[in-house]
Amino acid sequence: MVQIKHCPTCGSDKIRKVRRDLTEEYQGKSYTAPNVEFHDCPVCGEKVFDPEAVRLIQSYSPAFAKSRRMKRSA
Repeated sequence: MVQIKHCPTCGSDKIRKVRRDLTEEYQGKSYTAPNVEFHDCPVCGEKVFDPEAVRLIQSYSPAFAKSRRMKRSA
């Protein structure tokens, strides 16, 4: 993962790499991706994800459930 020194949104130098469970919502359904590593800015709330984190989040997101089922049946 690339080390980010300044938030790309607000420019703060307070942005930090964190690893934690990430709970999000999609169409009224809540889901949690466990143990996600990303950069989080406490000043503006910006979250910066690398491709590995995005894949992990997608694997738990109901938005991608249909594409996961299609891949398994192929």
